[in-house]
Amino acid sequence: MIEYTRPRLVSMLTLIVCGLAIVLLAKAQSNFVGGEPTRSETSNVRTSELRFEAGSRSNWHSHGNFQVIMAEDGRGRTQIRGEPLQEMLPGVPHFVPRGIVHWHGAAPDSHLVQLTISSGETSWIEPVSDEDYLGQ
Repeated sequence: MIEYTRPRLVSMLTLIVCGLAIVLLAKAQSNFVGGEPTRSETSNVRTSELRFEAGSRSNWHSHGNFQVIMAEDGRGRTQIRGEPLQEMLPGVPHFVPRGIVHWHGAAPDSHLVQLTISSGETSWIEPVSDEDYLGQ
């Protein structure tokens, strides 16, 4: 049988009270004003980090909803069909709306680590020609 001395009981009660205080304070603090947001179903949203080696790129494609891409490291290129080639630099996001045909990949002389958020089904089309890739 465990013998509970007065100092031991006081120590145990102090730990319990401190633990409850920490839990209550954590629940009382919020990172939001006006209510806590709820998390929606995200099965249709995909996130990824892709590494393209120098000169590599995706095929032309579109998304059923949207895509946001951003270089995390290195340099890349992206293009919406019929528009000028754009350089992808770290920290600068590129938004592609629903159904817009585009491609993205690494620059000819640099790798690209790309962060991607997309929603909706991807529709893949033909490979990007060397002329399109080089901006000619």
